[in-house]
Amino acid sequence: MADTRISLDLLDPKNDYVFKRLFTRAPQLLVALINAVRVGDGPPIACVIIRNAAIDGEELGDKSIALDILAEDDHGRFYDIEMQIRLHPALSVRNLFYLAKVYAQQLKAGEDYSQARAVIGIHLVDFELFTETKSQRQRAHWRFEFRDRDLPAVRLSDQLILHILELPKADRLGLTDRQENDLQAWVKFFKHWKETATMNTVESAPVQQAWNDLRRISADEEERYKALARERALSDAVTERNFALREGRREGRREGRREGRREGQAAILQRQLIKRFGPLDETSQARLESATQEQLEHWSDRILDAATLGAVFDEH
Repeated sequence: MADTRISLDLLDPKNDYVFKRLFTRAPQLLVALINAVRVGDGPPIACVIIRNAAIDGEELGDKSIALDILAEDDHGRFYDIEMQIRLHPALSVRNLFYLAKVYAQQLKAGEDYSQARAVIGIHLVDFELFTETKSQRQRAHWRFEFRDRDLPAVRLSDQLILHILELPKADRLGLTDRQENDLQAWVKFFKHWKETATMNTVESAPVQQAWNDLRRISADEEERYKALARERALSDAVTERNFALREGRREGRREGRREGRREGQAAILQRQLIKRFGPLDETSQARLESATQEQLEHWSDRILDAATLGAVFDEH
């Protein structure tokens, strides 16, 4: 079988540093990606201005941020475009918060609300996010906006819209109609960028340009270093989070064992007290249930010499 991989070790375009480099260096590629995602959302856009093209070197090591792209189109609408390769806790809340933040920061104090422009999120995720039902598992492209729950035809506003594209599903299921020529071509790029045979079947000129640009970035030693530094930072974040989870589980097990020993000792002491002094009153029972390990051990020693139940619990 012929080798379908190219000789150059290409960087992963889903690495958020590489992703941002590709689309901020060639805004026309970003226009093509936006139009591919927004099929059916009105006429295509013609151009964009990148509002955050620069990448601070310190950001590459910041595990808590996403290297998003903030762009403005020729109608004044803003786009938050992100590549996300790992499922983070509270991902949906984070995405919504950031869109709302971009929206709110448009206006200065005293400015007319009518001047606010739409903010559209386009988030490409390299994992399956919605999987609870069969219909969810068979859908890859999601579009969220403000609509009434019972009468979805009634839309409150089109000022905040979030597109989520689950790349693994889109690659597996395929897309139809115009998207087969546009969005699916981008999906093939993000999922099969190393496979020459697959990429040679893509007829989209923007995607072919992105593939060629990826080769140039991959051949640049400085760019490779930055991309790998970013990947290392994100991998470290995953390692740290997994370590914290493991330590949390271990501590939970240790706490569970401590609580089990405490409850066992309390039960033994309760039987001893009943045998010596008769049924316990509510106050004594409550003190046993809330006692620490050290208190239980102290009372267990006292029961040998105490003449009364009160003497066992006496603090003096």
